[in-house]
Amino acid sequence: MTGDITESLVEQVKEAIAYESPLVIEGGGSKKFYGYLQSDELTRLYTSGHQGVIDYSPDELVIQVRAGTPLSEVKKLLTESDQMLAFEPPDFAGNATIGGVIATGLSGPRRPFAGALRDFVLGVTVITGSAEILTFGGQVMKNVAGYDVSRLVAGSLGTLGIILDVSLKVLPIPELEVTRAIPVGRGGFQALLQSMRQSVPISAAAHEGDHVRVRLSGSEIAVKAALKEHGGEAAENNYWDQVNNLERFSEIDELWRLSVVPGSDVLLEEAALVDWGGGLRWIIQPGFNPRERLEENGHATLMKYKAESLAPDLDIFQPLIEPVSGIHQRLKQQFDPKGIFNPGRMYRDL
Repeated sequence: MTGDITESLVEQVKEAIAYESPLVIEGGGSKKFYGYLQSDELTRLYTSGHQGVIDYSPDELVIQVRAGTPLSEVKKLLTESDQMLAFEPPDFAGNATIGGVIATGLSGPRRPFAGALRDFVLGVTVITGSAEILTFGGQVMKNVAGYDVSRLVAGSLGTLGIILDVSLKVLPIPELEVTRAIPVGRGGFQALLQSMRQSVPISAAAHEGDHVRVRLSGSEIAVKAALKEHGGEAAENNYWDQVNNLERFSEIDELWRLSVVPGSDVLLEEAALVDWGGGLRWIIQPGFNPRERLEENGHATLMKYKAESLAPDLDIFQPLIEPVSGIHQRLKQQFDPKGIFNPGRMYRDL
């Protein structure tokens, strides 16, 4: 059964509160590997039945959709109006839901050029840990005092509440999009991008092996002019999906994802692949903790790992420092006072 199952979800939360029974929130299950693995003994609350487009206004560049709606269906609907989710969320196993997209907060290769996922979240409706239904934001951009809860929910891994629906800003699909591979060493990556970004419509840039791959997006005139100026070898546009969905790391058991300042030299040469124009670095070195080198120059997430080999003192996500840790604790207490939503999914004590 699919449609609006809000009442059923609220009843499940009330029951969990009454019995003080933790809930594991699950949509399509495509990102179960992300964060600490949840025990099979915990009760599952499935949101995949909560589906449907509530409102879509192509002229307003806004879509409102229920959390269990498959990402693939949303993308198909938007494509019919020549529009897209510009933050390019990964689909992984192909059964991602919009709720999971928002909860994980992951952005794709267009992120440094168009914005992160949370920049496109206009509003959300959630069920709190007190079984209340609360709506934050709306269908237009607003500046409000205090916390922007709509954006706080993005990337919270379901620890603050169950997402019921979300309003997202969408953008037009570029008239033309092509990818070129240009031979250059890792050290010349930033210099090449700086020279190109002055006049070239770049929407993705990565370095792997001995080539920079650059995706050009925009009007046909602008893209063709850039191709004429900078050349390069033709490359497949699906390269970006392969990186975004971790297909290029499918045989890897331990994978680190580092977010740094694009021009930083930290772990630049050690990275197997550099994305986001230099700001995202993928490290494949079993047993190596990049945080020892990273220090305060960014943050590192253990994206893939074997549960049986995870050190008990190793955090999957960047450890929180004060006052950030205190803010997390207070937000968790306010939104989920009984601690029933995805306990330990993001941090062991949250």
